[in-house]
This record gives sequence, structure tokens and C-alpha cells, in this order.
Amino acid sequence: MFKPIKNIYIALVIALVAVVALNWGSAYIYSRLDLTQDQVYTLSAGTREILKNLDEPVKIKFYFSKSDENMPLALKGFASRVEDLLAEFKAAGGGKLIIENEDPQPDTPVEDAATAAGIGSQALQNGDHFYLGLVASRGEHKSVIAAITMERERLLEYDIVRAISRTKEGDKTQVGILSSEPVFGSRGMPMMGIPPSQKQVFVSELERDYKVVNVAGDVKEIDPAIKILMVLHPKDLSEQTQYAVDQFVMRGGKLIAMLDPYAYFDLIPGQGGMQPGGTSSNLERLMKGWGVSLDTGKVLADLQYMSGSGAQGLPTLLSFNDQAYNQNDIATARLGATLFPFAGSFNLEAVPGLKHEVLIHSSKTSSLIESAQLMERGNKALGGFKASGVEYPVALRVEGQFKSAFTEGAPVPPKDPKESEKLGKDGKPLAKAAKGNPKDVAKPSGDAGADSKAEVPAPVHLAQTSAANSVVLIADTDFISNEAAVEIQEIFGQKIVYPSNGNLGFLQALVDQYAGDAALVSLRTRQSSSRPLTVIHDMEMVAQQAYVGKIKELEESLQKTQESLKALQKDKLPGENAAILSKEQQAQIDEFRKTESAARLELRGLRKNLRLESESLQFWVKVVNIGLIPVLLLLVWLVIAIRGRRTSPG
Repeated sequence: MFKPIKNIYIALVIALVAVVALNWGSAYIYSRLDLTQDQVYTLSAGTREILKNLDEPVKIKFYFSKSDENMPLALKGFASRVEDLLAEFKAAGGGKLIIENEDPQPDTPVEDAATAAGIGSQALQNGDHFYLGLVASRGEHKSVIAAITMERERLLEYDIVRAISRTKEGDKTQVGILSSEPVFGSRGMPMMGIPPSQKQVFVSELERDYKVVNVAGDVKEIDPAIKILMVLHPKDLSEQTQYAVDQFVMRGGKLIAMLDPYAYFDLIPGQGGMQPGGTSSNLERLMKGWGVSLDTGKVLADLQYMSGSGAQGLPTLLSFNDQAYNQNDIATARLGATLFPFAGSFNLEAVPGLKHEVLIHSSKTSSLIESAQLMERGNKALGGFKASGVEYPVALRVEGQFKSAFTEGAPVPPKDPKESEKLGKDGKPLAKAAKGNPKDVAKPSGDAGADSKAEVPAPVHLAQTSAANSVVLIADTDFISNEAAVEIQEIFGQKIVYPSNGNLGFLQALVDQYAGDAALVSLRTRQSSSRPLTVIHDMEMVAQQAYVGKIKELEESLQKTQESLKALQKDKLPGENAAILSKEQQAQIDEFRKTESAARLELRGLRKNLRLESESLQFWVKVVNIGLIPVLLLLVWLVIAIRGRRTSPG
């Protein structure tokens, strides 16, 4: 019969041996049980699908300066997590994924190999350099992640699986851009005061990885070679062009549509040259079937994400951060700051077979205002502001089985008024007089007509998608313009472009998702083990709403007092000095000053209480996080010690 071990030291030795044996065995048998709430350590379904469908072996060489003595512990821990993730990839690859770990040290062949492969050295704070990157190869095709950084840990799974997908053999993906703005540049019209313009930076950036083509605004059919279509500010698209976009989606094409209630950078000719147009655009007919609508008469104002502060605060110039993004989507996770000038908001309605996934949203301290008020700043903008308590969608993804918005098939093209001039009284075409070469005269009908070109049959109308598809809608077009997305400096006669925010990264991430393996679209980010202090955030939002309300009350009180003073001023008798205040006027002013002082005192108290509550909550959260584990270990040790004394003889 099994006898309990009474000597605590023997039990500790046995436990230590068991831990060592378990670690030794784990080097040969990889397995992990993920008990976290958000499945932090579990590969996404999209990743597993891509790894399962590998048609030939893929080799990943992971370069990390592991034996560097100056390597910080935090960086070593991060590299260890990367190795664990690669081990998960290998286990899911079914033998088709080969992982090789390399340790490049200075002046070694391994360092030369890392440099030749495109792995860049990264600098430590003390000036030393190290390597942390990988190379994925499939035959002769390679894809490199030159530098793996801790800042992109949430996107690490996506970065690696995208590198694997890019090792596939094939031509560059074609991306079409249909825009009412001259994003490809224009020669301008100097006689009308319209200067020439250069190609927009976002187009040049996309051309590095993709074949970018300009799609005409009156196109009747989207070229089948185009896999991704970007529709930018589609003003007054014809029925035929909207039908072309509709059928592009029906056949499985990926659509990224950027619409706008007030396109500030859509310049139009004015008296002093080109001026901001403030034009609007929509895809109302197509979006109606997707359960999406856009009010082109209103723009979004948000106190939490407004740019500037005080008298210069502009609630309609939105500076979004991580709190506004969908952290589970690759395109918006770890996006950083973005700038959306005068954006709109989508209204959503449930549609069978389709799902709406919001990518960027406003805070609850936001509201929709008339376009005429979008330039109001400071107290003028905040005075009449009333938060709706709703998080408005600014960018979203629609997924599922789409149905055509043109239920009756292709629209009938409008009649050309010039065609009536070409018909005789009997309705038959009139013969044209030949000009120039006699050979150009039309041939008579009959056998001779056999040389004419055969009519191209009209494409078959698609009533719905054959499989699930995905469309991205963004309620702003200005965010991707040069003025909002980049800074351009001229150094020694050469123009240098710097991204000023995450706007370019957002658009490029959307295109990357659609250009890669289809499973990349559904790939989620790996959840962070840290949790934001949402209670503190909610406290700050409540206090901010109260603060705005007090400002409004104070301004209303000031306005009433001024009206009362004007009324008293009118009641003065003729001949009385208007500059001398009466007792009633003086009492009115004294009362206002008391009200103003009390209101400001209340505002200061509100801010003070908010700060104290926030600091107190953060302090106790730190105490629990730091002290909980040691306290639990101490309690376990006490329980073991007490039980050991009770069971000991004598």
C-alpha cells in the first residue's frame, strides 16, 4: 500500500526531479494546453488552414543572437516566445514546415549568412547590435522578416504566416484604383488656374508590392485580372459603373471603398485657385443590400479623439488610437495613431447571410453634426455639444454571401442623343460620305460582311457570390491624402517622404490581407496577456461628459446675464450715463460672478476627485498584481507546514 511521504525535504527533491524530467521530455514531445480566456497561445483557424494546405516543404531559418551575454532579459524572453510560436507552426505544418534556429555571432559565417539573407542588425541601448529575424523559403522563392520587434508581438503570427504565403510562385497581384480624384497625378489646366499634381504617395507605396492600374471612372466592366479594387470618393458614378463594381464583388473580387460626407482635400477651382471642395460620395445602391448606409449630410464629432485642446480643439478632426480599433483584426491591431479629417459614420442593419465587423469606431462621447458646423473650435464647438453615448462605425468589414444590387440584371445604357442624328426618317442609319482613303468606305451587306468583327457576347449576370466574400467600407477619403498621411521634406534636392501616422499602414494592411492567401482575411491577432484598466477609462469618460455639461451651463448663464444687462441698459432714462452701472446691474453682475466662481470650483473638484479615484484604483491594481502570487505561495507553505506538524509523531 502507498505510504505518504512525511519528510518535506524528500518531497521537494522528488518534485524537482519531476520538473526536470518534464522539461527534458518536452524537448521531444511538443504539446500545449491553452487555458487563457482569449486563447492567447492557440493558432488561428486561418493559420492552421494555410499550414495544412502547404503544397511543398517550406523552410524557416530563425536568426537570434541567443548567446550574446549583453542581451536584456526582456528581449530573451520575447525571442523565446517567438521560438515557441515557431514550434506551434511546425506542429501544425504536418511535416511540411522545417524550422532551423541560427545564432549569429560577430565575425562568424552565421552572421555573414544572416546579412546575405537580408536580416538587419538591431541596436541595443548600450550600442551593441544583435540579430532577430527570419527567412522563409520555398524552393528558390524567399520572404524575409528583416527585424522582429516586441512592438509587433500581437501581429507576429500574421507576419510569419504572411511570409510563408509570399513564398508562393506567381505574378504580382493586380490592384485597381477607381477614383474621382487625380491620385495618379494630372497635367493640370494652367489657363484655368489648376496646377499640375503628382502621384499620391499611397499609390507609389502600393506599386512597390503590387501591379497598380488606373480604372476609368466610366468603366463598364472591371478587368478580370484585377483582384483588388479600391474605389476612392466615387462621385456620381453611372449605373453602368456601379453595376461593374457590383459584378466584380459577385465574382469574388475584393473591394475597398472609401466614401465621404465631406471630402476636404477634393480640390475644386475657385476665385483664388484650387480650394477645398467639401464634396460628398456614396455607393448607396450597392450598400443598401449589405445593410449599410451613410448620411452624407453629417460628419462625426468626438470629444475623446478630437485634435487639439482648449480654444484650438477641433472635434471633427479625429485622432484615433488603440481604443478605437478592433484589436482582433490584422488591419487595425497595433496600428498606432491615425488621423481622419471630417469623417462620416455608417448605419448598420442586419442582413441574412452577412456579418458586419467594425474595424474603427468613435468613442461614446461623440455625435453626428451638420456639415456646416464642422469647422467650429474650442468652446464654440463644445458649448452645444451633446454626446450620444453611441460608438459610431467609421470603418467596417462586411463578410458573407453577397447578392447583386441589380436584381433585374445589367442596367440599360442611356441613349446617346447624337445617335438620333445618324438615323433617317425611316429609322434606318444614314450612309456616311467617305473621307480620305477610298478603301475606308463601308463594304456592302451580304457575303462581304463576313469580314466584320463578331459581336462580343455580353457577360453573364451574376445574381450572387458563389462563396463567401468580403468588402471593406471606410467613411472618409481624406485620411489617405498626402496632407493627412505623410510629411514630405526636400533634402539636398531630393524629396523624402515620412509617414506622419498609421494611415498608410492601415490601407496597406487591408490590401495585404486581400492580396495574400484567402485564409489571411480571417486571421486574428494573438491576444495580449495584459488587460487595460477599463474601469478607469469609463470614469474618465463620465467625468469628461460632466465637465462639458458644466461648461455649457456656465455659457448659458453668461448669455442670460448679458441679455439681462442689455435689458436693464435699455430701461435707462434719457440723459442717464450708460457707462455707470445701476444698483440692479451691479447686483446682477455680482450674482453672475458668484455663479461663475461656484461652477469653476465644482469643475476643479470634479477633476481632483477623478484624479484621486484613478490613482487609488491604479495603486491597488499594482498591489494585487505584485503581491498576490507571493501571498498565495506563503499561504501554501503555511498549510503544508501546519499539516506536517499535525502528522509528525509525538
